[in-house]
Amino acid sequence: MRLFGSDKIVKYMEKMGLEEGQELEAGLLNRSIQTAQKRVEAHNFQIRKRTLEYDDVMNKQREVIYGFRNEIIRAEDVRDRLMDIMEEVVVQKVEQCTSPDAEHAEWKTRALADWVNLNFPIGVAEAEIAKAAAAATETPVAGSFYDGLSAAQFSVCNFISESVRKAYELKVSFEQTDALKEVERYTILSAIDKLWQEHLYEMDSLRYSIGLRAHGQRDPLIEYKAEAFKIFDELMVSIKTEICHNIFRSASSMMAFENFLKNVPQQMLHQSASAFPTAQDTSKQRASDVVSEASAQVAAEAKAKPVRTGPKVGRNDPCPCGSGKKYKNCCGK
Repeated sequence: MRLFGSDKIVKYMEKMGLEEGQELEAGLLNRSIQTAQKRVEAHNFQIRKRTLEYDDVMNKQREVIYGFRNEIIRAEDVRDRLMDIMEEVVVQKVEQCTSPDAEHAEWKTRALADWVNLNFPIGVAEAEIAKAAAAATETPVAGSFYDGLSAAQFSVCNFISESVRKAYELKVSFEQTDALKEVERYTILSAIDKLWQEHLYEMDSLRYSIGLRAHGQRDPLIEYKAEAFKIFDELMVSIKTEICHNIFRSASSMMAFENFLKNVPQQMLHQSASAFPTAQDTSKQRASDVVSEASAQVAAEAKAKPVRTGPKVGRNDPCPCGSGKKYKNCCGK
């Protein structure tokens, strides 16, 4: 009644001369109580409805993520899906590294080559990307995976995707077939789980802060849906990029990984262009670790041995410091 009732009720009760503890029986009062109760129920209904509308956004995202995850769990072999993910990530990056005018695109070949060499061990050079773009002859078929790309973009995507496929086939040749299937599945699932958990924290933060948009005369729910769509789109890109980044760094055994590194192309643009160590670097690192460990052990042993610089002093002999006390009561204490 205090929040949703009418101020006229107080004046009416005073006019009627009602005393403390007296039963209230008035038609006007009963109608006011019913009206206040309806207002309270309508207010609580709007709160629940608003909460469900916010939750509906997360439910739609959850359906997409869980559908993707269940697809990977139930599939007998995820390699085809993995190849599709790699191609999709390559297409997105090629589009980012060109100007909006696809027919006269200004290529950022250095950035594209650095990104490719950072994620895939194919050792591609800027000149090869420029050559692939210049040699474009056909455009992608409408409705295909590459639909919407120019002839140059399509050619570069084909060149990079084909190089990645060959590199992965080389990796497969050194792996255990059954173990590699589980490695592929685990790599995809771990990327989904890790980034989805981070996404949930980010969405919680957005949910608590989006209410401030109301001060700018904006509907918080509409703003929440728009921001959630952007964040979820970035999440899907991050998941697929994480999968591509980790799949070549995963192996069924250390021997298979070392054999793969010995046979990948070693052509790099500069020292920081690739995150993949060579087999020579691996052996040098192991040798360096062995030498460092041996040096540390020798130093520890040398440090443990006491060093005597003067003649031995007995416990009851005068202290060499000249204090006049016995050695056991002075410096030998």
